[in-house]
Amino acid sequence: MSSNSDSETYSLYPYHPSHVLPIVFAVLIGISLVMHIYQNFRYKFWTVTFWMSWGGTVFTVGWIARCISSYQTSNVNLYIVQTVFIYAGPPIYSASAYNILGRLLHYLPMHAPLHPNRVTIFFVYLGAAVESLTASGAARMATNTDSLSRYKSGGTLVSTALLLQAVIEAMVVSVIALVHYRASRAAHRPPPNVRKLCITLYGTSFLIIFRCICRAVESFTLYASIESCKQGDCSPILTHEWYLYSFEAAPMVLFTYWLNIMHPGRLLPRQKTRYLDLDCKTERLGPGWIDKRSLWQTVIDPFDMSGMISSKPNHESFWLWPEKWPAVVDGSFAQGTASNIQNSRSKPNERSESGHKMLPSQSNP
Repeated sequence: MSSNSDSETYSLYPYHPSHVLPIVFAVLIGISLVMHIYQNFRYKFWTVTFWMSWGGTVFTVGWIARCISSYQTSNVNLYIVQTVFIYAGPPIYSASAYNILGRLLHYLPMHAPLHPNRVTIFFVYLGAAVESLTASGAARMATNTDSLSRYKSGGTLVSTALLLQAVIEAMVVSVIALVHYRASRAAHRPPPNVRKLCITLYGTSFLIIFRCICRAVESFTLYASIESCKQGDCSPILTHEWYLYSFEAAPMVLFTYWLNIMHPGRLLPRQKTRYLDLDCKTERLGPGWIDKRSLWQTVIDPFDMSGMISSKPNHESFWLWPEKWPAVVDGSFAQGTASNIQNSRSKPNERSESGHKMLPSQSNP
C-alpha cells in the first residue's frame, strides 16, 4: 500500500503495477482456455478435464481484473477480485490433474494402488479445502490492508493453503511414481501413451509445487518485513511486480499449455471400463473396478490398508482373466491407432480368444 503524497492517488499496491503484463497473461490464458474447450468437445472428455476450463475461466478473469485495477489502484473491489481470482485459479487447475490420474488408474487397474474413483474424490476434497482457505485468506488480505492483525490472519490462511497444496501435489507425484514404477517392472514395458501421460503429470505437478513454494516464500517474507513495509521499507520480493509474473503467472501458463499439447483425450479412452491388457497392446472392455467394501469404507481406506494387512485385497483382479472380457477393435491407444474423435475410422469386428464377438468401443460412454 502506498501514497507518496497528498496530491498523489492512494494505491493498494506497493509498486506501480504494469498495465501491459496483466492483459498479456490474460490473453495467453484465454487462448489456452479456448483450446481446452475445443479439445474437450472434440474428444468428448469433459468429465475428466472440465476443471481445466473452469480454472482457465477463473484465472483469465483474475488477470483481466488486475489489468483494470492497474488503472484504478485505489479501487478496493477491483483489488479484491484480482487477488482472489488469481490465487483461486491454480488449485482449480490441479483438480484436472487429479481426474486425469484417476482415469489413468482405470486404464491400468493392475498397477493401481487404490480405488481409481476414490483417487479423484480424495484429492478433489483436499483441493476443495485448499480452494476455501485460499479464497478466504486472499479476500481477508485484500479487504483489510489497513488492519495489520486481520491482514496477517488472511496471510496465515493463504500460507496454510499454499503449504497444503504443495503437500497434496507431492502425494500426487508419489502415486504417479508408484504406478509408473509398477508398469515399468511388469513383463511388458508401458506403452508410449502411458509414458507421455506420466511425464505430463510429473511436469504439471512440479509446476504447481514450484508455484506454491515461491508464493509461500513471498508470504513468509511479508510476515518478516510487514512492520517495516508499513513504513515504506518493503523487501524487494514485495516491491517488484516481476516476482508475481515469474513465479505465479508463468508456471501456470506452462501448466495449461502443457496439458493442451498432451491433452489426455489423445492418450486415454473416454470409457472407464476400457483397460489395457497385460500384453500392453490389447485394450478390453472390462467390468470396471469392483470393490467388495461399502462406499464409506473405500472413502475412509482408499488404499485398502485392511486388505494389504490381511493379504486379502478387497477388489477383484478382473484383468487376470482377459478371456472373459471382449477386446475392442477400433484400435488401441497404447499403439496410437485409437481415437476419441467421433466417427473415427474403425477396424472390422473380429473374434476374441474365447470365440465371442469382439465389441467396438462405444462412440458415447
